[in-house]
Amino acid sequence: MEHPHQIYRVIDFQKIGPFTLLVKFDDGHEQRIDFKPVLVGESYRLLEDEKMFDQVEIDPEIHTLVWPNGADFDPETLHNWPEYVENIRQLAKQSETKRAQAM
Repeated sequence: MEHPHQIYRVIDFQKIGPFTLLVKFDDGHEQRIDFKPVLVGESYRLLEDEKMFDQVEIDPEIHTLVWPNGADFDPETLHNWPEYVENIRQLAKQSETKRAQAM
């Protein structure tokens, strides 16, 4: 049985390395996230440029991390990153494979 989708709000973040953020949530939880392995695909590929990646902000309406190109992640995904990261990596890998085959 799947667990219900929890509602979390990102309240703060700190850059702690290249493409790596320490994300803080409204329930007191903190998550260290290295985004580099998932920066592929149409929305996320542009974030491989560290200057673009560093333009990350917290959206005041949806309470998650957003970038100027429209990229974002669900706050629940960020909160529970270890549960999702492998699936995100696999989807990113598949996306890149399809892109390379189309060229």
